[in-house]
Amino acid sequence: MQRLRIAAAGLILIALVVLGARLLPLYLENMRLQSYVEGIAQDASTQTRPDDVLRVAVLEKAANLGLPVKAENVHIKRLSDSVRIEVRYIVRVDFPLYTVDLHFYPGAGSR
Repeated sequence: MQRLRIAAAGLILIALVVLGARLLPLYLENMRLQSYVEGIAQDASTQTRPDDVLRVAVLEKAANLGLPVKAENVHIKRLSDSVRIEVRYIVRVDFPLYTVDLHFYPGAGSR
C-alpha cells in the first residue's frame, strides 16, 4: 500500500511539472507584453502618435514574444490628457485529454 501511495504522489508531481512547463512560459511572455504596454502608455510621445502606430508596435512586440495577438485584440482609448492601451487575447493549450483556453488582459494607461 505504501508503494502505491508513493507511485501516485510521483505521478501527481510529474503531472504538475508538465503543466507548469507548458503554462509558465505563456504567463512570463504575457508579463513581458504587459511591461511593454505599460512603457508605451507612460511614454510622453504616445499622446501624439496615431492609434495605428501604437497598435502596430504592440502587435510587433507580441509577435516577437510568440503571442497570438491580432489587430482587433488591441484597443486604444484616448481621453483629453491620457491614453489607455488594452490587449485582450486567448491562448489555447492542448493537453492529453484536456484543452484549456487562457485569457490574458494586459493593459496600461498614461496619467
